Amino acid sequence: MAQILPLDPATYRRHPIHGENRTWAETNCYSDVIIELLHGLGHEPMAALPFTLAIDFEGDQWTFFKFPPADLLELYGFDIQELAPWRPLVEHIEEQVGAGRPVLVELDSYFLPDTAGTAYRLAHVKSTVAVNEIDLGNRRLGYFHNQGYHTLEDRDFIDVFQTEGLVHERMLPPYIEYVKRAPRFTPPAGAALVEASLGLLRRHLGRIPERNPFPAFKAKFQQDLDWLLTEDIEAFHAYSFVTLRQYGACFELAGTCLGWLAAQGVDHLAPAQAAFDQISQATKAFQFQLARSMSRRKPFDLAPLDGMAESWAGAMDHLDRHFGGTR
Repeated sequence: MAQILPLDPATYRRHPIHGENRTWAETNCYSDVIIELLHGLGHEPMAALPFTLAIDFEGDQWTFFKFPPADLLELYGFDIQELAPWRPLVEHIEEQVGAGRPVLVELDSYFLPDTAGTAYRLAHVKSTVAVNEIDLGNRRLGYFHNQGYHTLEDRDFIDVFQTEGLVHERMLPPYIEYVKRAPRFTPPAGAALVEASLGLLRRHLGRIPERNPFPAFKAKFQQDLDWLLTEDIEAFHAYSFVTLRQYGACFELAGTCLGWLAAQGVDHLAPAQAAFDQISQATKAFQFQLARSMSRRKPFDLAPLDGMAESWAGAMDHLDRHFGGTR
């Protein structure tokens, strides 16, 4: 068996970002995995969240937000490298985990038991997990995924890694990364961590969109409504995931980041935190309203997006005034 941390899903306590009081219990698979991996390894992931400020509407979707590798290297010494598979996947994972390196790999949620009720044995959906433990002999895998830490074994192990043969000969290998620890690196702690996080905040304020992204999103949403209101629930989930869920969850994380910094004694953050929380909560309600409109085939009011645009502009102006000076 190769193992990095001696974790048990029954006793593992997930990070408060994935607590029951959150507006968005899950964000996206990659960000959720990094949050729990950092937490499991004893780090505070909230310090690395300033990147959430810079998301934008990209024309057909909102930014699929992910922790920038440079930020993870600066704060925690995480050096994320791509793994090029040339042997069976399980052998690569065993070797890297045995070397103390968590492996980030895309797996099929159809075979991940922690997705019971949504994808497990129901739908083939790729999702990133972080492998902490692998036991080839006993066909067991311990992994971070979504909101916590989980295990799978036996038939699920065989199926998720296709150890008894590929589903078809044209099946492509997944995208794989491994996490090295920077040598001779001591992660900042206490006041040094707060200062490093503030450095990221100032840096990412320089990356925020030049124009408020909400008017452009509203215009595109208005165009999409004609066909969206004729589609089924699967179209709703796909559309909502790349739009409403992405920016709603991301701005909740932005508010969480500012709340953490404020709790460490940083001033002038409360107005922007409140604005991001407002966007997040309003988007959740907006998503429910869209689902109802689609099920009833009735018109949908996009006016709430105007309020979100105002909140975004107010938050960014406030942060730039106190921490940026670039606009």
